Amino acid sequence: MAESSISVVPIGAKVCKPFQLEVMVFSPESGFKFKVLVERACTPEADPIWKLVFDLFRIIDGQEVQVVHVSYTTGTPVEAKAVQAMATEGVKPEQAAVLTNEVFPAAKTVIGKKKPTKKQKDAVMKGMAKAVVPTSMSN
Repeated sequence: MAESSISVVPIGAKVCKPFQLEVMVFSPESGFKFKVLVERACTPEADPIWKLVFDLFRIIDGQEVQVVHVSYTTGTPVEAKAVQAMATEGVKPEQAAVLTNEVFPAAKTVIGKKKPTKKQKDAVMKGMAKAVVPTSMSN
């Protein structure tokens, strides 16, 4: 016979606390380094907005100089869940491979450009989307 149970949860104002968490730092080739961050921002209605941030640095005279900043805002519940998982579980090997082999080269092409071309932006966007939910993880 199953036992009775109860759950009591007070309902109050919705709360969303923004944060930023570094989840990966990698040096893909000599003279470069990138950092990947998970960011939760909040709407005025306290709904979370999940983002994956990719910051590319060039090492100049021993100093890290940021040369590219990419902020990918999730557009689907699947993407939001995947970015949330990065905050608690870290970057999975498939995601790290995409960041290194696709996002990094695409981001490198916009270094020094005042206005990246649509083709350059599309390549970065495609890589970031694939890094959030790699093909092998979406099946």
